[in-house]
Amino acid sequence: MSAPRAVAPAERGLRGTVTLPGDKSISHRAALFAALADGLSTITNFSPAADPASTLSCLAALGVEIGHDDMTVWIKGRGLHGFKAPDGPLDAGNSGTTMRLLAAILAGQPFTTMMGGDASLNGRPMRRIMAPLGQMGAEIRGTERDTPPLTITGRSPLNALTYELPVPSAQVKSAVLLAGLYAAGTTRVVELIPSRDHTERMLSLAVETDAEGRRVISVEGGWTPPAQAYAIPADLSAAAFLLVAGSIVPGSEIALPAVGLNPTRAGVLAVLRQMGADIETRDER
Repeated sequence: MSAPRAVAPAERGLRGTVTLPGDKSISHRAALFAALADGLSTITNFSPAADPASTLSCLAALGVEIGHDDMTVWIKGRGLHGFKAPDGPLDAGNSGTTMRLLAAILAGQPFTTMMGGDASLNGRPMRRIMAPLGQMGAEIRGTERDTPPLTITGRSPLNALTYELPVPSAQVKSAVLLAGLYAAGTTRVVELIPSRDHTERMLSLAVETDAEGRRVISVEGGWTPPAQAYAIPADLSAAAFLLVAGSIVPGSEIALPAVGLNPTRAGVLAVLRQMGADIETRDER
């Protein structure tokens, strides 16, 4: 066991500009939407984390052409129905987002796919996506505890449905909406409590409020996301540590450029401001 170390307060304020990595949740979605498009998409500031890399690896195994350098990922989409059956099981690593969102796309394919991950991911329950995707006509089998590995037998077209989220979940919502691209008709997701809305924002989906005050997000079956350029904002979760550090060390002034300020993710700003932190946002867009 290593010897304990003393931690001393900072002797001066923290000053400087910090460029943060791209948002993981948005990176996953940009890669998946680009793979569904017809044509070439570019993604700048793609997250360097392991989870989005698992999404890219699985897409490559499905026949998607992917190239990248330090800052940009290029993806040549295959359209809704251009994926090929993989040569073996897909490995989602430790990424629940990869597992849940890609399962929805595989639910609309004319082949059977097995997808698993590491020991941690293979212990996570997947019933929350298995249930709605099963209602849409896909056959998804897991272990007796509804954990991965999953065997997904797709169907086309899937059944459109209106699905009320039993608990707030951006991943389940996104999975149902992605499967809705393969459905005959309009698929709707109803949520009483708003969850992260990256998917509906990035796909410009219709969002309405029903008579009971619930959000209703709709997608039309057969619609194909366009090939385009994605610029991934910096991850607000990564910014949170620096926001706290700058708030508690006197004399600090830290600039964090291009941080995503999606209202469904920006609660940390509201909480810190309520506690007296001096946080300014500029050039909002």
